[in-house]
Amino acid sequence: MSTSISDKEAVEGGIPRHVAVIMDGNNRWAKKRFMPGVAGHKAGVDAVRAVVETSVEQGVEVLTLFAFSSENWRRPEQEVNALMQLFIVALEREVKKLHKNNIRLMIMGDKTAFQQKIQDLISKAEQLTADNDRMTLVIAANYGGQWDIANAAKRIAQDVEAGKLKAEDITEQVFHKYTWLNELPAPDLMIRTGGEERISNFMLWQTAYSEFYFSDALWPDFKQQEYKKALAAFANRVRRFGRTDDQLTKG
Repeated sequence: MSTSISDKEAVEGGIPRHVAVIMDGNNRWAKKRFMPGVAGHKAGVDAVRAVVETSVEQGVEVLTLFAFSSENWRRPEQEVNALMQLFIVALEREVKKLHKNNIRLMIMGDKTAFQQKIQDLISKAEQLTADNDRMTLVIAANYGGQWDIANAAKRIAQDVEAGKLKAEDITEQVFHKYTWLNELPAPDLMIRTGGEERISNFMLWQTAYSEFYFSDALWPDFKQQEYKKALAAFANRVRRFGRTDDQLTKG
């Protein structure tokens, strides 16, 4: 089991229970080397392995990686096809390694848009690793934060229409139960690589109180050393959750 964190430690930093990462910079990494964008995505797989391994070593409980947004379908067809092929390869080759290391895999997003082969591989991978408890690895694929919120609202409306829920019963806590990853801790730390400083429609609901860390490193270069810099920066943050410094001191 991964290291648990007390409420006091969570406020003062320490090791984040949940780290979410926007993996940005693959195309620019490849362009700098006069290579096709697909080469950058392939190089990025090594960074994924490094961050997963470091997360396990450091005691992170949940690691969420933004692999493919709902907006990424707009990219050139050749690149999208290459990304889908990489997804298939990862599901076929990497899942056994995750299972061997007691890591649970979850895919977050609208899976219905993927070809049937990918949907079947996702289902098989999630079933195989469902009982693993060393760490949970979440891959966000065909996911968008606005879609997540809209989908939650739709499901709530359906339950209201069915008489399972009353409008006056809807609170932030109830709404949360209809969003993705509602059974997991919210991200403590949100990392974006590649030098951009925006969250690009990622986990809008879940990151309300996340600490943000922006790295200039392009994703294929974001490995153990860069990741540990982000974790060290988080450890030095003071998380108030709406409270004052005096309240934290007295607590």
